[in-house]
Amino acid sequence: ATLFSCWLGWATIFAIALSVNGLSKRDMFDYGEQAGDQLLEQGTDQTQKLLLNQSMFFFDGTYDTVYINTNGFLSVEEPQVESEYLGKMPASFRMIAVFLGDLDNSDGVGKVYYRQDSRPSMLLRTTDHINQAFPQDDEIKPTHALIITWENVAAHGVPGRGDGLDRKRNTFQLVVASMASASYAILFYPREGLQYISTPVAGQSELVHTGFIKGRVKGWFNWSSIPGPYYRIATDNETSVRQLSEETNSGRRGVWVYEIGTSPIFYSIIPGQVTNLSPEEGMPSYPEPDQPSYPEPDQPRYPEPDQPRYPEPDQPRYPEPDQPRYPEPDQPRYPEPVQPSYLEPVQSAQPQPPRYDPQTPQVVVVDEDDDLDVDVFAYNSETCASNRQKCSSFADCKDYTNGYCCQCRPGFYGNGKDCVAEGKPQRMNGKVNGRVFVGNTPSPLELSNNDLHSYVVANDGRAYVAISTIPAGLGPSLQPLSSLGGVIGWAFALEQPGYENGFSIIGGVFSRQAEVTFLPGNERLTIKQEFKGIDEHDHLVVSTELEGRLPEVPRGSTVQIDPYKEIYQYGSNLITSSSNRDYTVSLPDGSVQTKAYQWRQTITYQSCPNDEEVRAVQSTQQLSVDQIFVMYDSGNQLIRYAMSNKIGSIHSGPPEQNPCFTGRHGCDTNAACRPGEGVQFTCECSTGFTGDGRQCYDIDECREMPEICGSHALCNNQPGTFRCECVDGFQFASDGKTCVEVDRPIDHCQRGTNNCDIPERARCSYTGASAYICSCLSGFVGDGYTCREHEKTQCERDRESIQVSSNTGSFSFFRPRPAVSQYGPTCDQHGAYEPTQCHGSIGQCWCVDGNGQEIPNTRTGPGQRPLCIDRGVIPPPIGPTTRPDVSPVAPGTHLLFAQSGKIEQIPLDGYSMNKGEAKALLHLPDRVAIAVAYDCVEKTVYWTDITGPSISKASLEGGDTISLVTTDLESPEGLAIDHLARLMFWTDSMKDRIEVAKLDGSQRRVLFDTDLVNPRPIVADPSYGRLYWADWNRDGPKIEMSNMDGTDRTVLVKDDLGLPNGLTYDPESQQLCWADAGTRKVQCMDPNSRNRRTIVEGIQYPFAIVSHGRNLYYTDWRREAVVAVDRTTDRETDEFLPQKRSRVYGIATTPTQCPQAYNYCSNNGGCSHLCLPRRGGFTCRCPDVVDGSCVERKL
Repeated sequence: ATLFSCWLGWATIFAIALSVNGLSKRDMFDYGEQAGDQLLEQGTDQTQKLLLNQSMFFFDGTYDTVYINTNGFLSVEEPQVESEYLGKMPASFRMIAVFLGDLDNSDGVGKVYYRQDSRPSMLLRTTDHINQAFPQDDEIKPTHALIITWENVAAHGVPGRGDGLDRKRNTFQLVVASMASASYAILFYPREGLQYISTPVAGQSELVHTGFIKGRVKGWFNWSSIPGPYYRIATDNETSVRQLSEETNSGRRGVWVYEIGTSPIFYSIIPGQVTNLSPEEGMPSYPEPDQPSYPEPDQPRYPEPDQPRYPEPDQPRYPEPDQPRYPEPDQPRYPEPVQPSYLEPVQSAQPQPPRYDPQTPQVVVVDEDDDLDVDVFAYNSETCASNRQKCSSFADCKDYTNGYCCQCRPGFYGNGKDCVAEGKPQRMNGKVNGRVFVGNTPSPLELSNNDLHSYVVANDGRAYVAISTIPAGLGPSLQPLSSLGGVIGWAFALEQPGYENGFSIIGGVFSRQAEVTFLPGNERLTIKQEFKGIDEHDHLVVSTELEGRLPEVPRGSTVQIDPYKEIYQYGSNLITSSSNRDYTVSLPDGSVQTKAYQWRQTITYQSCPNDEEVRAVQSTQQLSVDQIFVMYDSGNQLIRYAMSNKIGSIHSGPPEQNPCFTGRHGCDTNAACRPGEGVQFTCECSTGFTGDGRQCYDIDECREMPEICGSHALCNNQPGTFRCECVDGFQFASDGKTCVEVDRPIDHCQRGTNNCDIPERARCSYTGASAYICSCLSGFVGDGYTCREHEKTQCERDRESIQVSSNTGSFSFFRPRPAVSQYGPTCDQHGAYEPTQCHGSIGQCWCVDGNGQEIPNTRTGPGQRPLCIDRGVIPPPIGPTTRPDVSPVAPGTHLLFAQSGKIEQIPLDGYSMNKGEAKALLHLPDRVAIAVAYDCVEKTVYWTDITGPSISKASLEGGDTISLVTTDLESPEGLAIDHLARLMFWTDSMKDRIEVAKLDGSQRRVLFDTDLVNPRPIVADPSYGRLYWADWNRDGPKIEMSNMDGTDRTVLVKDDLGLPNGLTYDPESQQLCWADAGTRKVQCMDPNSRNRRTIVEGIQYPFAIVSHGRNLYYTDWRREAVVAVDRTTDRETDEFLPQKRSRVYGIATTPTQCPQAYNYCSNNGGCSHLCLPRRGGFTCRCPDVVDGSCVERKL
């Protein structure tokens, strides 16, 4: 025992001597009496006031006096007694906590040295450390240094032998270097100099604290003070403190450098950027027999035992025994007001390893608070052979030792799972939910699936955000929160040289949690967002939740947000940032209020742990946001934000002048700006576009490379890209590219294994998935399984009797009897009496009832026809028997739908599509017909063409096509026909307007050209003189209605809309129905009662829709099909796949009879030019181009 004690004593003395002599020469700045230092008085809580020879900048203040304390800190104001801050951190006064604890130098062994030094040799050393930590900055020239060294200080209250040799002692150093506009802190933690990491406080062991504390700050308007920022270097975890001597942010082990204050503007404490060690750095070994050793392969693992880890448990993890784990950076925590003693840092400064280690691929474990729901994808240890389809279609899959990773191809950027073309604009869509209190209101305002839309021009960093259906009680108070959707600004910010925006680093799948604290009221709001990657529309998808309280911004007030900078710190699968935002509220009475809030956020994501290649990513970057615009549109209940975003260095320097980095280049929005020398640059169209860069046009890969998708696959062109989809019966193989055959369903119609009636009486129609429908042939009636011959109707029998009588020379008169004989009734194609009967020899017409009897007072003279309502009896059903409460639709109706280059027709048997009889109606070479409409009076089809562009027509009975409108069009995408008033209406999504004209294209008039962004479908209700149209504006989609004369314009639907592409109106049920490619729903509404219901959900990409009886028929881009939906059962019942597979566009029906209604514009209503119906009347309007004879009036 005596021998061991002697050996232990000498070992301790050797370690002390080594720490003094070795470190003083090699790592730490010179210190001691020989360096001219002064000594702090011995004791356990001694303070020395020191007047500085040059001002020091700390946070946002400038100080000429500092206070040095035994307990391991430097403060800029007189410290309180240690009982007021030990164990009660953060302290209420400003300090640099170098190694703060209850320390003791009263035994004569420990000493605290300090001096001010302006010698060139000393300043050169400080410059060297700072430049190595901030390699991007070359303007660092300190003119003053303050050097404080705590040597061999012990923990107070730890018992010893009496001679002091058995006590553990620490040595560490702080150097504060200042120049004219900034101050830096350099902290030294020699490895063998840290022998303990906690000190006794109030009878318990308390970990030491390291970091920068602003103390308490005054609230606004002389309110009570509140805790200021606390920027921590190490966390409340032992391994985090031990790491101080092992890691670095300056390239030298155990040396940490921070920018701690700037003038005239201060943004944040900024850590050094070099987390990897210099090549010459070694790992010296210092045996210390009096304390346990920590043998670890390269770097220690530091899992947090008390926190959940991500990926989630159901996702595979791949830790390797010889791979280091790195602790998470100390991230902001946000306590409730009842726990002020636990307020933690505004920013995190935990030392971070390089993102990828070439020697030891890292396994990343994300530790996060329990209440942060992280939903991220997980890489697994399989190979690319079976997982290639999990990569973006614009990425390559690469195998590594422990698994695979996805890497974006040249011309694209992202994390490999999600890749977007360089320079291409990006959209973000999602929903907002939550509960928000405003001001002192006791009840929250609920947000339920409010639409959030964002758009960013990637090549200049300008982002636009809009959230819909925000009530007036909440909207004005949301104006200060531009970052609610501004994360897309960070994700796609304009990159400065050497820096990357968020999407380039982490892709589109991540979780974001932000805490906002408003001053002076201390209101708090929590924002949680889940980013779910790029969807099939190339949109970034996000869900947002808001919870908390906002200070009230009175209605009618406007908000101006000052430009700000935000520091982002990047760690292993974790990003943190914080900033202070100032904003000005201009009240309706003209007064102005200046306010602020603190913004703190944490972003978690999953990187690929298998990547063995080093990717250089700046550990700290600065987001600069300016040109901020916010507005609450109370009329449309929209909150709008706009801002410009740049990502770059945290240090100030000469601004970049190249237009590619300023965003002022004039390149097309679908182009990337390529910088050259000086201010030279070129514009290069993004992948998937062609042009000179100033103007870029989409490349139709499907047309230019027909075989690009391979066999059994279909190619769908999209802006800037294309998608391949396997045809029915095939699916993608494991390579994600090849279509392989799957088990096919049985076509019982083709095999003859169905139970329909015999082919002479019934038809079997295959509907997919081994299903089929039986229907009776024309001339037979029944349910398709049993069909019987059709019996002649009364009209047919009467007509035959007249013909027989005529042939035999005798006469038989139809009652009521016209003045001249030889009259026979007119029957429709189903055998029913036509509602209008005429006798050509006398020139008279009249209306009849279902039995053929004349209705009194309906007879007209020569040259006129009465307006007759179809009162005929319901003919026996043709095809499958319908439900008794649904009136069957007469056969003979067709569906017309547009494809590129043609318009096709599908006969309808009742409600069933007669697929076998489908054929092309019109061939339109080199044309793209979009909207299709039908005039039931002249049996004429009308369509719009966007390649012309033009509006044309053709008769179903044959003849040439006729162009009606060919000028002043850009993109006519919607078309509606009023068969009564003989008018047509159309939308132009490029000109953003709605027009009306006669059916021959004459007398054009613009009805609406304001508050339209992307108008597409439009339908007419001639019975009531109404128009309905949809605008798929992604920032605020809506469905509107008005009278046909342009009066009474009203927003009908604006909630829960995404891409309302298709719109139809059923006059019988008075239901307005639409198909939405964003919400993937078909819904209907009564425009009068506003009652709304969902018909089907989960559809794919509908484009147009039409109503016919109980059915809806819609075209689908992704399925490239016409789909039937039964409104009575709320399900899809049939699907037709054209022989030529390509996108299908507009759709219309060709009813055998026109819907009967009163025609207010009969004989043009007596108007000189346009007769435009409205509810209960009409208005005479002039076309936009008049000859001077037009008269406008309202009747």
